[in-house]
Amino acid sequence: MDYHWGLLLKFQHIFFFLVFAVIIFFTENYFLDVPELIWSVLSVLIFNVGIYSLVYFYLVPEFYLSNKYPEFILYALISFLVSSLFRILLEPTVFNMTFNEALSNTKFLYNVYTTQGIVILVASFLGITKDKFLIEQDFKDLGEEKEQLYLDLLKSKMNPHFLLNTLNNIYSKSFQPSENTSESILQLSKLLQYVIYDTGKEKISMAQEFSSIKSLIGLYQLKYNNVLNISLDIHNEETLELIDVPPSVCLTLFENALKHSAVGIEADSYIHMRYQIQDGEIVFEIRNSVANRKNLVGNMNDSGLGNEAVMNILEKNYAGKFIFISQPAEDNNYQTVLKIKL
Repeated sequence: MDYHWGLLLKFQHIFFFLVFAVIIFFTENYFLDVPELIWSVLSVLIFNVGIYSLVYFYLVPEFYLSNKYPEFILYALISFLVSSLFRILLEPTVFNMTFNEALSNTKFLYNVYTTQGIVILVASFLGITKDKFLIEQDFKDLGEEKEQLYLDLLKSKMNPHFLLNTLNNIYSKSFQPSENTSESILQLSKLLQYVIYDTGKEKISMAQEFSSIKSLIGLYQLKYNNVLNISLDIHNEETLELIDVPPSVCLTLFENALKHSAVGIEADSYIHMRYQIQDGEIVFEIRNSVANRKNLVGNMNDSGLGNEAVMNILEKNYAGKFIFISQPAEDNNYQTVLKIKL
């Protein structure tokens, strides 16, 4: 239970019994003098703390929340009748109450039934609302945990097939050592460092995000002997270390472009990226070719999953402050535009 919610519950109980004590004082002062009136108020208060606790901590969880409504009503009614009868039989005897024509025992009975009914109803109401709130809070917490697990999964889903293929490629080249082999190991090391350490953070700098993209570009270029038409045009470079973003947003968009542009497979394929600060917004754009279906890497649904991940992360961090466009463009190209207000 949340700490502040626990304090609120305690305050509700204390506030109710303070009000209840005032009600008892003003309903019994007609029948008793001050010394006995104080003892009467204290005894009734202590007695009703027990009745209140019985309903709040036992009857509501045991019967109402278990959907045993008839049983709950029955036992609440029994508690009302027994507690009322207990007070009716004992109070006049213990505290020497006097009744006359003006202050009849009928008025006393009315006061007892009213106050005991208030105790039962308030205890039931607060018990039900407390547990309903906690159930809703548990669902909310579970939903947030599920969402966070989902985002963590998506943020950490660096294509394992690509990493495996890269390791196999490095292994095959290791029989004839070259600068490309050591460069591949370096770029892969940077990329794994990003996956292991940076994706677990709430936010990282744009410089770190673009460093991972450059490492991924470097690995692809080495794999295809530096013939791929992939470019990253960075303007306002001085802002890269100053602006923090959730990890994997730009990288996921780039991965989508890699999957669906057929770079390294089709001769005219390309990926062009651009970053700049414009009118108080981060602007990250990708324009890429679209592969023929027979040359498509992976499944088309992967793109949707990547975009869904990006949308979830953006909504969580920049609700109402971003524009995300991912759509086909002219000449069989594809355009992705992300704008985030600073």
